[in-house]
Amino acid sequence: MNTGVAMYRQHADAHQLVEQHAPLVKRIALHVLARLPRHVELDDLYQAGMIGLLEAARNFDHTKGASFETYASIRIRGAIIDEIRKGDWAPRSVHRNARAVADTISAIEQETGRDARDDEIAERLGVSLEQYHRMVADINGVRVIGIEDAVRQEENIGAGTKLVDQMDLMHEVSDARFRQALSEAIDKLPEREKLTLSLYYEQELNLKEIGLVLGVSESRVCQIHGQAIARLRARMKDWLD
Repeated sequence: MNTGVAMYRQHADAHQLVEQHAPLVKRIALHVLARLPRHVELDDLYQAGMIGLLEAARNFDHTKGASFETYASIRIRGAIIDEIRKGDWAPRSVHRNARAVADTISAIEQETGRDARDDEIAERLGVSLEQYHRMVADINGVRVIGIEDAVRQEENIGAGTKLVDQMDLMHEVSDARFRQALSEAIDKLPEREKLTLSLYYEQELNLKEIGLVLGVSESRVCQIHGQAIARLRARMKDWLD
């Protein structure tokens, strides 16, 4: 078989794979979209995922043993996550509030030696409890995506590493000491916050599903999740400096 014919067949095979697995891109994009702010467009995720599918079709090697769907799923998700990382949908005020909340939690916990409570954090910030809950809910819009692609190489690290991107610490992923410190910080979270993170990152439930498990509203889950992230920021402050 000459080179031209071989290249034509390879191109035809790749085209067929893309056509057959286009619905897979939409499924993965919808799954990721459920964990993102509402103004993120499905079409943007779908387009990024299609690029991942095209790359998977071109590079797939059937002799490696994995099925194409398994291989493509990894490439699609990775492409979508890469696209998401290019954006940050939270306004500057949310970033400022996230830092203020983390600093306040850190100060209270250093003073008292226990978990900072919602009401005392709100009081220290000079806002109502309702305003504070809105602040921590908004924190979910800051780098909301996890780093599932980065932890594929470390399958047994656990939920801790999947929160690294949430904390703008991608450069620390390869640092085993950081991962250990983050895992320990998560383990010391209040039980409801720790369970929320486990359900969200390990079990990959969405906020509504977690609400059903915890017996609270979706908005309350959003608040719990945001406060957990803020508390982790506070407790991992030495790694951020």
